[in-house]
Amino acid sequence: MTDPTLLLYALILGLVEGVTEFLPISSTGHLIIAGQLLGFTGEKAKVFMIAIQLAAIFAVVWEYRVRLGHVVMSLHSEPASQRLAVNLMAGFLPAAVLGFLFYKQIKFYLFNPIVVASALVIGGVLILWAERRKHVITTEGIDELTWRRALAVGFAQALAMIPGTSRSGATI
Repeated sequence: MTDPTLLLYALILGLVEGVTEFLPISSTGHLIIAGQLLGFTGEKAKVFMIAIQLAAIFAVVWEYRVRLGHVVMSLHSEPASQRLAVNLMAGFLPAAVLGFLFYKQIKFYLFNPIVVASALVIGGVLILWAERRKHVITTEGIDELTWRRALAVGFAQALAMIPGTSRSGATI
């Protein structure tokens, strides 16, 4: 028998994830705060939040399945696919290495509502600032991205290990 309260939590947190995942406002931060407000904390909450975010990742992979499949199948022959693979690795490595090295410290010090709320406010202020400043477009699209710029994006995304900091916001 399923606990109706858990179903309600799943519904509420699923809505929070769905609304916040693809906006530059940190879905993880919003899930942590929503979980705290609901009183849904502990191991069940952690497992649920991981599962719900994996679902969002699978949705993105599904959306880009044709392009990803093409890249994988043409890695040996197409320079554009090779460049994309290098850029994806360059963008992934900073967060992976820093996350591996500092996992315990990140979980212990940063996963609390005060840090999350602070990061959300700081992120909001930075987005407002970025919108008001003059924009200089340096890259038209992913195909023109250099590995150095991809690495810089990776370091910016590493900031998103602070819950409440948006990966997409850091990238933008």
